Amino acid sequence: MERFAKIVSTLGPASSDETTLRKMIEAGLDVARLNFSHGTQNQHEENIALIRRLSKECNKPITILADLQGPKLRIGKLENNEITLTEGQIIALSSSKNPSAIPEDVTFIPFDVPMLHEAVIPGNRILMDDGNLEIEVTQLDGVNIYAKVIVGGLLRSHKGVNLPGSRLAIPILTEKDLSDLEFSLNLGIDVLAVSFVKSADDLILVNDTLKRLCKNRRIPPVIAKLERPEAIDNLSEIFEHCDGVMVARGDLGVELPPWQVPAIQKHIIREANLRGKIVITATQMLESMMTNSLPTRAEAADCANAIYDGTDALMLSGETAIGKYPVQSIRMMNAIIIEAEKHLAKWGEADSISVSRIDDDAVTTSIAAKSMAEDKDVTAICVFTFSGNSARWVSKAKPSVPIYAFTSHISTYTWLGICRGVIPFLVKRSDSLEEMLDLIETELIAIDPNIVGKQVIMVGSFPVGAHASPNLALLHTIKSHKDA
Repeated sequence: MERFAKIVSTLGPASSDETTLRKMIEAGLDVARLNFSHGTQNQHEENIALIRRLSKECNKPITILADLQGPKLRIGKLENNEITLTEGQIIALSSSKNPSAIPEDVTFIPFDVPMLHEAVIPGNRILMDDGNLEIEVTQLDGVNIYAKVIVGGLLRSHKGVNLPGSRLAIPILTEKDLSDLEFSLNLGIDVLAVSFVKSADDLILVNDTLKRLCKNRRIPPVIAKLERPEAIDNLSEIFEHCDGVMVARGDLGVELPPWQVPAIQKHIIREANLRGKIVITATQMLESMMTNSLPTRAEAADCANAIYDGTDALMLSGETAIGKYPVQSIRMMNAIIIEAEKHLAKWGEADSISVSRIDDDAVTTSIAAKSMAEDKDVTAICVFTFSGNSARWVSKAKPSVPIYAFTSHISTYTWLGICRGVIPFLVKRSDSLEEMLDLIETELIAIDPNIVGKQVIMVGSFPVGAHASPNLALLHTIKSHKDA
């Protein structure tokens, strides 16, 4: 059975060698995520080169997703790299390199968070290490923050910090991000993920930066990672300035009560589908497989429910980056998705791109192609696309048949691997309708000779070669070239 939803896998020490990565591709990897919160640029460059080579050898387009670190709030370097905090203990925190005098009986913790003292007031909570430790602000002296430990434990250097209820004005692109962004673009990454997006202004800045850096190069699709409560409040505006979103449940579950996250996830996925945006569901999908060869039943149900909600892709993080079972994790995710998709008609979320939300010929044509495909019981929808957007629109219509995307551009061929149900083909340019139909037959018969006599829907623009939005959906019966 064809699998429609895509699998995004994070590369790391457990998955950066050739043998493992090849097995991951064979197991079902569609999108390789490079997490710029970890690793060096040299390591990422080596991974990109390896992915491109294996993609070619395996004859499967692997989309490369560059995930910028963003303004991640972190603990600074601790003495001996760790400290144990106990309940009721009073500590002092500062992002200043020259903190004011601190009493000898108060433990000092450096923060890599600029102007932190301006973002909190007494009574605010500060969470550390994904919410495992909690402190409450008790006093400010203009530079230092004094706080009482509410939930203690072992704290290590550079662990993450969350400020629920606080608003910290930090630019969306740090100096590190700008360096990593230019580096990634020069190496031809396919899709860009932007961390800690709070508002449309953040994405406007990112898009302006991309235009400046790309110049005559293709600008990669932008995925806004939704990790802050402000992003949920500004969701409609954020959708206007990105190509897709990631439901980053880890940080959302720290900033917000965990019981709110499932409903927020469903809301984001539904809105993304109605607006024709790519949506990735991420964090702790199969986390127990970092150390175990099988997931929990709850994790399997969680993944399946995201498929029923209508997500385009599921993402593995630590499972494939540092876990013991990176290949098995992908195999398991592949099996869960295939099984869930067998039951989409019964339990799946029906929302797809809406003409009431987007008045565009491409949307109308995509929905028409889906209806034709299901009414006529066709084998596939074949889309001819220059930039890849036509295939994305058809993908967001959520047809129940595969989408074969034909393109003559290598950059389009590689980025389309992230789109639900899309199987890209790299072909020569077609200058007529007859050439398009001939290409479809040649490529599809090469894959499956039994397709002769079956019907497909061809989606393209007319006149051919105009690089316009799709405005043509044509029913075509595959015939053998011997019969032509």
